[in-house]
Amino acid sequence: MHKGYTILAVDDQPEILKSIELALEMRGYRVLTAHDGDAALKLLNDQPVDLILADVAMPHMNGYQLYEAVRANPQWVLIPFVFMSARALDSDVRYGKAMGADDYLTKPFKIDDLVAIVQGRLRRAQELTRFAVPKTESSTLESSGDLIVGTLRVNPTQHRVWKAGQPVDLSPHEFAFLEYLARRPGQVVALQELCKATHDLETTPTEAGRLLYAVARSLRRRLGYAAGEMGCIVSVRGIGYRLDPTT
Repeated sequence: MHKGYTILAVDDQPEILKSIELALEMRGYRVLTAHDGDAALKLLNDQPVDLILADVAMPHMNGYQLYEAVRANPQWVLIPFVFMSARALDSDVRYGKAMGADDYLTKPFKIDDLVAIVQGRLRRAQELTRFAVPKTESSTLESSGDLIVGTLRVNPTQHRVWKAGQPVDLSPHEFAFLEYLARRPGQVVALQELCKATHDLETTPTEAGRLLYAVARSLRRRLGYAAGEMGCIVSVRGIGYRLDPTT
C-alpha cells in the first residue's frame, strides 16, 4: 500500500526529520520535510500530500497553528494529521486529540510505532475516500442512503454533508459526530457513546465531554452558526448531545 503515498514531516529538529525521512523512505513512502509550519504550508500549496506528521513546539508557526490552518482549507481537510511532541502529559495528549488530530505520538518514540500509525491512518483515509465523488455541477444529491434532518443532508457513503443545499467540508471527527447524531435525530446521545463513535475511544464521561466539546464547537462553526450559538447541535449539559431537526 506504500507506493504513491507522500508524507509531510514537520519538525524544527533536523536530526529527527532525517530519521523520519530515512525510516519512511526505506518502507517505500515519499517524504517531504519542513522545519516549521510556514514552510509546511508552502509545500502543501505546491503539491499533494497524503498524511502530515507535525511537531508541536516550533518557531514561527507551531503545530497547533499548522493544524488549524490545514483544517481551515477545504482542499486539505481530509488529510490525516498526527502530532509528534515531547509534551507527554495526559493534558497535552488530550488537548491535541480534542483539536481533532488523528493521533498524538509522544517523543521519544520508536520508529515501528510511527510506521504503524502512518499505515493505519493512511488505510483509514483510503476507506473514507473510497466512495467520494468530485464536487461538480453534475453531481447529484439524491440517494436512498442520505440522512435528511431539517436543512441538513448527510451522505454516509460519500462522506459528504450539505446544509440548505450548500456543501459543507468537515474533518473526519466532525463528520463522524454529525453522522452519528443524524442517525438518531432528536435523541440525546451519551458522551461516552458518542466519543466511541467519533474517536474510537472508551473513556470517562468527563474526558469524553472534553474531547467532544472541541469537535462540537468546530462543527457548529463549519455549519455557519455564530460563536456561542448551539444551532442544531444541542448540548445537554453533563449528559450528551442531540441533533435538533427543527433548527
